[in-house]
Amino acid sequence: MSKRTDRPLRLGVNIDHVATLRNARGGRDPDPARAAKLAQQAGADGITLHLREDRRHIMDADLPAVMAAVTLPINLEMAATDEMQAIALKYKPHAVCIVPERREERTTEGGLDVIADAQRLTDYIAPLRAAGSRVSLFIAPDEAQVEAAARVGAQVVELHVGAYCDFCTDGRDAECDRELRRLFSAAARAEELGLEVHAGHGLNFSNVGPIAAIPEVVELNIGHFLIGEAVFIGLDAALREMRRQMALARM
Repeated sequence: MSKRTDRPLRLGVNIDHVATLRNARGGRDPDPARAAKLAQQAGADGITLHLREDRRHIMDADLPAVMAAVTLPINLEMAATDEMQAIALKYKPHAVCIVPERREERTTEGGLDVIADAQRLTDYIAPLRAAGSRVSLFIAPDEAQVEAAARVGAQVVELHVGAYCDFCTDGRDAECDRELRRLFSAAARAEELGLEVHAGHGLNFSNVGPIAAIPEVVELNIGHFLIGEAVFIGLDAALREMRRQMALARM
């Protein structure tokens, strides 16, 4: 299914769960801005953080602190609310990734329904682009959603690979292969439409290879696994091993 590509593949590191650890006890430690600096030193290509409406991990003050701590591009994940748009317009991060968000979920479940929310997203995206942020939509690997993302003005789509990761973890090989085919098809269609293609959600050392091998994908955003692995081997070692696995997939 895969074909060799020499296209560079970036690694965006999501530092949300450093803040989760901090918030479990309160106080200042561990500091997400320090994690961002360590990630930059270890070779990350960007820093992602998700400012949720309920502030369960990243807090408002973390965004400017992280932006001041590193020279890497900042990718702000957020729901399509007026509050979050105002924050993004104030700080003007390099990129804004619009994600669905429900208060009761543990993590982001599924992708945006761009088709059903096309007019609102069109109006929502325009001022973010005007402010200079690249706008990404977090969507399922569905060609119709990809096409809708292009119509509403997104510049990037981030393909939700969570179903693929779950199927592979559960040993459901046929479903894993089917989901991977969907990801290849969605990525190819996105590039045809002039969209940049990213992927993320649930990636680890074991399952990242087939996703990294999708030739149109130019960025992976990985957080929970890397922060968890850092508990055992350190953030530097975790990032370097992920970069190694990504490079192997492109050989």
